[in-house]
Parts: sequence; structure tokens; C-alpha cells
Amino acid sequence: MPSNGYGPSRFTVWRRWLTNGLATAITAAMVALVLAPLLAIFGYLVFRGIGALDWAFLTHTPQPVGEAGGGMANAIVGSGLILLIASSIGVPLGIGSGIYLAEYGYGRLAWLLRFTADVLNGVPSIVMGMVAYSLVVLTQGHFSALSGGVALGIMMVPTITRATEEVMLMVPHSVREAALGLGVARWRTTISITLRTATPGVITAVMLAFARVAGETAPLLFTAFGNQFWNLNPNQPTAALPLQIFTYAISPFDEWHRQAWAGALVLIILIVGTVTVVRLVARRGVFQGAG
Repeated sequence: MPSNGYGPSRFTVWRRWLTNGLATAITAAMVALVLAPLLAIFGYLVFRGIGALDWAFLTHTPQPVGEAGGGMANAIVGSGLILLIASSIGVPLGIGSGIYLAEYGYGRLAWLLRFTADVLNGVPSIVMGMVAYSLVVLTQGHFSALSGGVALGIMMVPTITRATEEVMLMVPHSVREAALGLGVARWRTTISITLRTATPGVITAVMLAFARVAGETAPLLFTAFGNQFWNLNPNQPTAALPLQIFTYAISPFDEWHRQAWAGALVLIILIVGTVTVVRLVARRGVFQGAG
């Protein structure tokens, strides 16, 4: 059908409408295809774990072998302690490295840092545990939450580094030029302008790294080692949810299997809850105040 001279023809309008509808339908189908396994896993986890999840599970330590009851309260607290240590190591190093690569990353040193980060991203987590064992456990002479935090912190660094670099490079160069044109020092521009603009992306990078290491078991087998009792001393063996879940899952006791499912459910809830809270706080602008 010919155009009226002032716009596209009716045929063109219908073709565009059908193309848009088809593309939207395909996109929705792909999203559903990606989300379906995740929802299926989470639903099965809830189905298997909700039966063993009660107040005692969240407030009591494990019972001796063969006795029913008990919980993983010490493992929940131990995971929090280890992740706190890991975050205090991995987050500053990762963000600092990402800032350097984005703003000052030229030459061989920058190439070496990028190459190292990319390699570390592909290194199996058990290797990280063996490295932390050699660096910390053998030096201290015993297992500890500190060594577990070091292992997980090393794992966080490359993810945060590369993601921070990418989101900072997405900040328009004109923003930097405007600050420099007003006489603001380059380091101040980087911290107060560029990094502040990229804050949502940096927070996403940190949460991605946090979620990755929160469920790691292999590094903790060589470092934190586990503990059946309460422990808040970073220099002592410490329980962690992934370790406790692994121990219970490979045991021959049905009661421990039930608690392993409940522990996995609690771990997922804690990770999702932490990421959600941080994202909500960031969206409200708490991390975006004037510098």
C-alpha cells in the first residue's frame, strides 16, 4: 500500500508492529528458559529443606553423631565471620585495582594485571584453598577463619577488579573533562566524580563476587576446616555453612541429610537477602551522597 507522503505506509507500520511483537515474544521466551532451571532448583530446595528448618536449627549447634535434633547456628555465624574477613580483603583490593586499570592502566603493568585477573577468574577454587593453606595455615601452624577469609578474599579480587574497570570505562569521558576543566585534581575527579558515577555498577560487581564465594566449600576444606562448636576467634578452626552442608550430605544418616537440605536453603536465603538489601540501600542513594 503506498504512503500518503507524510509517513510510512500501512504495510510498513504492520510489518514493524509484527517484527516488534515477534522480537518481544522471543526475548520473553529466552528469559523464561533461563529462569526455569533456577526456579526449579529453588523450588526443589524449598521442598526438601523446609521440613528440617525450625528455630532450633537456627539457634543450636550440631548434635553428636546418631542423635536427632541440633542445628547449624555456629556454621551460620562462622560463615558470616569468614565472609567479613574475605570482603575486607577482596573488596578494597578489587576496587582499587579496577580504578587503576580504568584510569591509569597503560603499559606493561596494566597488561600484567589484566592478564592475572583473567587467569585467576578461571582458576579452580580448590587451588585457591591450597594457596591459602600454604601461605597462612602452614605459617600459623593451624587452621583458622582467617585463612578461610584469605582464600575467599583472593577469589573475590579478580571478579571485582575486571567488573569495576568495565563500569568505570562506561562513564563518559566528558564527565572527567568537566571536572578537570574546573581545576579539580585528577585523583579527586576519579574518586568523587568517576567512581561515584559508577557506584551502582561497582556495587553489583561486589555482590557478584560475594555471591560467588559465599557458597564455596573446597577452599574452606584446606583453611577454616570446620568446627562443631561456637567460635568467634579468627585464629581458630571455624564452622561454615558450605562445610557443614558438605559434611552432612556425604554422611550415611538421614537426619543429617535433612539438615543438609535445610542448610542449603538457609545459605541461598542469606545470599539472596544480602544482595537484595545492598541493592535496595544503593538504590535509595546511601552510597551516592556528595563527596
